Amino acid sequence: MRDGFLLYERRACWNRKAYLLLSRWPPALCALFPPDSRHPLARSLYPALVIVLLLWFPGRAVAQISPGALSRPHQSLNGTSNCTACHKLGGGQATFKCVDCHSEIAPRIASRKGLHASFSLRADSSQECVKCHSEHNGHDFPLIKWDTRIFNHQQTGYALEGKHSGLACNRCHTAEHVSQSERANIKVKDLNKTFLGISTACVTCHQDQHQGRLGENCLQCHTYNDWKTVSVGTFDHSKTRYPLTGSHAQVACQKCHTPGPDEKPRYTGIAFGKCSDCHSDPHHGSFAQGCLACHNTGGWKRVSTQAVSQRFDHFTTKYPLLGKHASVECSQCHAGGDFKKPLAFQKCMDCHQPDPHKGQFARRASGSECASCHTVDGFKPSTFTVKDHSATAYPLEGGHGRVQCSGCHIPKGKDTLFKIKFQNCTDCHMDRHAGQFAAAPYFNGCERCHNLQGYKPSTFSLARHKTRFVLTGGHVAVPCGDCHKESDSFKPKAVAYHWNELSCASCHLDPHKGQFKERMQQTRTDGAAAGCEACHSTRAWKELSGFDHSKTSFPLLGAHRAAACMDCHKPPNQEMRLINVDFKAAPSKCEQCHQDIHGGQFVQGGVTPCAECHNSAKWKPSLFDHDKRTAFPLQGAHQNVRCEGCHKLTRTVEDKTVLFYQPTPKDCAACHGSDVPAKKQ
Repeated sequence: MRDGFLLYERRACWNRKAYLLLSRWPPALCALFPPDSRHPLARSLYPALVIVLLLWFPGRAVAQISPGALSRPHQSLNGTSNCTACHKLGGGQATFKCVDCHSEIAPRIASRKGLHASFSLRADSSQECVKCHSEHNGHDFPLIKWDTRIFNHQQTGYALEGKHSGLACNRCHTAEHVSQSERANIKVKDLNKTFLGISTACVTCHQDQHQGRLGENCLQCHTYNDWKTVSVGTFDHSKTRYPLTGSHAQVACQKCHTPGPDEKPRYTGIAFGKCSDCHSDPHHGSFAQGCLACHNTGGWKRVSTQAVSQRFDHFTTKYPLLGKHASVECSQCHAGGDFKKPLAFQKCMDCHQPDPHKGQFARRASGSECASCHTVDGFKPSTFTVKDHSATAYPLEGGHGRVQCSGCHIPKGKDTLFKIKFQNCTDCHMDRHAGQFAAAPYFNGCERCHNLQGYKPSTFSLARHKTRFVLTGGHVAVPCGDCHKESDSFKPKAVAYHWNELSCASCHLDPHKGQFKERMQQTRTDGAAAGCEACHSTRAWKELSGFDHSKTSFPLLGAHRAAACMDCHKPPNQEMRLINVDFKAAPSKCEQCHQDIHGGQFVQGGVTPCAECHNSAKWKPSLFDHDKRTAFPLQGAHQNVRCEGCHKLTRTVEDKTVLFYQPTPKDCAACHGSDVPAKKQ
């Protein structure tokens, strides 16, 4: 079934690419061959149409934001403002958020239950959802496509066996069978259209003929093949109030479960507190202590040790029975029932032979005597403690003191080894660094970076980071795990500590998308490429001490030196960072940045030549040469007159008052009055 999904996905992927490029194609052609068309001619023409679009309209083809319309169930998420509802931005690759919305699927994947869990999907991840559920293929594109006739129900974790294998899906998957606890978590409104929420218990679909008397596990007596064929041998009587032990396990069911008033076998209300509830007393009341004082269910003729103890006090002998010894059958020590034969009991080894440790402790002061590590209460746990371990060749210190004995002495029964290698850490611990520190100067010496208190944190400090990559500036504050991450190049995965490439680009993405490629390829004094440090430093990203604007085609002079970068290099979409800025598209002419405050009165050929009167040093005073560029040279007292002393004509341009320099009167009387010349004479 999954192969069918993959083929389906590849077709859908091709349709999305075609839709992306054909979205700018003439409407008539799109009507003939829509991107989701299955017409053979349409599929054969798509490659040719894509090539034509790339050659004729390369800019328009890549400008398309969305790869296609969403399917009908996701219509509410159409539009570029809703992209982040399903996609996570950044990271360098497509990241999806399917399980954030489909909350009924996420816990099933995490608990490894159901169909989705059979695909080995990673919990809390949506990356693999798109392999089976393809989007952006149009309104009517089906997100789920499978053939129920060939569906392998075993992938759901519940194989259809016997009579179940021939049933139609809707016989079980109906709204009435969805459990109440699951209903609130299922997104689908019509519960007849979901496959979730159905319990695998038999009583979900079948009526309990026993009315709860035998529990809900019908399979303990019945099978999937035939309801009437009962196999009580599979019934676990140990889970009832009366487990069947010994000879009771061989008794036929009907011997105890006799018919009740309804002439049906009784499964409740049967007395079983005393042996006499079922068995007659052959001793006719001679023993008031009850049958279990001497007998057990293993057989009538087998008399229990407890009964013997009531008649014989072993504490009156030289060897009182303590701990586990009190439960040992008499015949295990007194072979053949000969209680008069003397028995050796001074040492454990007198009875417990052969030595289960195969002589590993023979050289100890106590030899192989069991009592130095064990008691009569049981072989486990051992009385050998961490303190006792300090007297061995390897005292347990730090984290080793918390390790269970079985962590080093791997349990293998009689083959368990207690004398093991311990000179090097790697004698017990696997190399978790995949051989990165096997060579000089470390030689896999774990103690160089770790101690016995614990594997983490490492004792490797910033002061010791005098490696090929010395940490400076902002790198000093970066957590180790931000750079040293698990790598798939190691089998099994291991954290990478060595790199062949140490340039900025080996860790950081180029936010400028190659705009400064030539500058980054310039070599430093050590012969290495400058990279990001051609402009930035490790102290802070915004520090541009390495960038010299005077070496560009627009040196910053005068007031331009105080302008913020963002004033000229404007980010798109009202962003507040310079990440997506096209730096080469910055304006270089006055009129491209500055508004014409003169109301267009100096326009020449559609452009106001600001540089003819001003420069970047300062706006005032103007550089305008009144003697050379006008018919009214400023001479005598006129040289000290302010511009607005003569130019007083104002007009309203776009709701602003603008001073106009033309026309301006040239006659003396226009400014000084008609009687002024006469008075001067």
